[in-house]
Amino acid sequence: MRLLVFQHIDCEHPGIFRQFLKEDGIAWDAVELDAGEPIPVLDNYDMLWVMGGPMDVWDVDEHPWLVPEKRAIRRWVRELQRPFLGVCLGHQLLADALNGTCGPQRPPEIGILDVDLTEEGKADPVFGALPHRAKALQWHSVRVAQAPEGATILAKSDICPIQAMRVGNNAYAMQYHVELEPDTIPNWGCIPAYERALAASRGPGALAALAKEAEPLMDGFIANARTLYRKFMDVCRSS
Repeated sequence: MRLLVFQHIDCEHPGIFRQFLKEDGIAWDAVELDAGEPIPVLDNYDMLWVMGGPMDVWDVDEHPWLVPEKRAIRRWVRELQRPFLGVCLGHQLLADALNGTCGPQRPPEIGILDVDLTEEGKADPVFGALPHRAKALQWHSVRVAQAPEGATILAKSDICPIQAMRVGNNAYAMQYHVELEPDTIPNWGCIPAYERALAASRGPGALAALAKEAEPLMDGFIANARTLYRKFMDVCRSS
């Protein structure tokens, strides 16, 4: 299998999933869309992953490459019907590309917070293998307000009812971050937009405090990521 990854900023890559891909010997190509790299021929790939980024789905004037990216996501999911995984911005782009809607998350979700599976999530072939309630890193001020047609809501939080969804049988997306590594939070804290959002939400010294909070939970984050990856790959192979 061959994987294509859409990235929107250098530091938001597949994270810990890179280790799993290496273990499985799966080749993958990253396209840095914010740097002007073109989208390759989609037919040459078996999976598409879309990562996070500091822009919003509606920022098409500032980031015109969002338009062909959404078009590619739409073709991938609706026409090619191949496995898709979206994280944070990738979750929102999936909704927007398929005629769902996104809007402001009020208040923003930033920090390590609980995510609960829905009844549909508990029965899902991928999410059903995960804990019914788990801690997850949130870092977003936009949410999926209305899921696209054909979507199944798999997870929710107290203030964000669409934390994860499946569209059809092969397209999965999550608002929260599952790709964490030990250096993820410090690296993201170097991005001005992320640092400002973190400080506005959690106050002075928030970056160090968040990194410290995540440290004892890291083994659990990675175990959940591995489970999600393995079950997602089972879906890929069966499709």
